[in-house]
Amino acid sequence: MTPVPPADEPVGVRARFEAKFPRGLIIRLIAYLFVGHLFAFFVYLLFVLGGQNQ
Repeated sequence: MTPVPPADEPVGVRARFEAKFPRGLIIRLIAYLFVGHLFAFFVYLLFVLGGQNQ
């Protein structure tokens, strides 16, 4: 975890963001969102292809 400088020093947006959310959490969040959307697309594709066979 990166140390946060005192309030009187200018702090970048990225440093403030990473102070609140660890980098590993951000990577997992992006991965879960990607995998979740990929799974939802797969289920949607199954319904579309299954509906064409009726």
